[in-house]
Amino acid sequence: MAILGTRGIPARYGGFETFAEELSRRLVERGYQVTVYCRQRHTEPSYLGVRLVYLPTIRRKYLDTIAHTALSTLHLLFHWPDVALYCNAANAIFTWMPRLVGVPVALNVDGVERRRRKWSWLARAWYLMSEWMATIFPNQAITDARKIAQYYRRRYRAETAFIPYGAPVGPISSTAVLEQLGLQPERYFLYVSRFEPENNALLVREAFERLQTDVRLALVGDAPYAQDYIRRVRDTRDPRVLLPGAIYGEGYHELQSHCLAYIHATEVGGTHPALIEAMGRGCLVLYLKTPENEEVAGGAGIGFDAHELTAKMQQALEMSAGDRASWGAKAMTRVAQRYSWDAVTDAYERLFRELAP
Repeated sequence: MAILGTRGIPARYGGFETFAEELSRRLVERGYQVTVYCRQRHTEPSYLGVRLVYLPTIRRKYLDTIAHTALSTLHLLFHWPDVALYCNAANAIFTWMPRLVGVPVALNVDGVERRRRKWSWLARAWYLMSEWMATIFPNQAITDARKIAQYYRRRYRAETAFIPYGAPVGPISSTAVLEQLGLQPERYFLYVSRFEPENNALLVREAFERLQTDVRLALVGDAPYAQDYIRRVRDTRDPRVLLPGAIYGEGYHELQSHCLAYIHATEVGGTHPALIEAMGRGCLVLYLKTPENEEVAGGAGIGFDAHELTAKMQQALEMSAGDRASWGAKAMTRVAQRYSWDAVTDAYERLFRELAP
């Protein structure tokens, strides 16, 4: 099988990349041959047994994904897999092409991307058209949140396959990255996301700065096409605020495993990987109240409206360690029951077998 539409693996960007890595390596362990199309070059032609194909792209905000997926599709037409999995609704326009040569196609649409403020009216129109194409061109559209499945059912009268995102369960003990950053376990709030307006890093920083505490805030993330917003996020003189940029892999897992509380403030999207991963690590989670975030948290976190965040952070500060641990245990249980990567892989394997017996 082949996975198209992400930046590639190893995962060094966002949710789709982590999804591609976790799914592909598990399928390889089950005996499948998997190819992932990549934009960012790894040192080897394979990773964890997954074949990597590198193709160029146009590194512009509006062309990066589309250009790379177009080339990936062209390559795929001459190297037929048994099934192709596309990521991102913006790529729906390409999903009819493999079907012409007999390759079944599934498309993971993610959330309602056109709601992001970073997009121009033209990009939003493209995403709106892509939503419609996602219900027609691929053999099967996939949603990772029930709220997004309901959106497609209500707006387009189209049924999608619901397969959620996954996350590991349990904290890790190492603290090397904390020591490098000057952080102490249970003495920092953590926020991790791309620094884009809909993810509200600025809101989190300003809410934290109203607290009277010596606990710190680690704002972890970056973004390739949001420089003005990133400058606003970084424009602080508060020495308690730490802005280390993007952190991946073991360091990312360490930060989630040892924070006092994790703050999730995204407005747009389906199931957000960082939210599930924080819950899986046993964090006390404070999350912005959107239907998608509430679907994931399911009572295992503390919701907030934008004007409530400072008060909720104060509530977390005043909690006993035992109370925070109780919230974390509830979150881990929910992830183990609903968001296991092995269960996610089972669901994709069943879907692929239905599409390509």
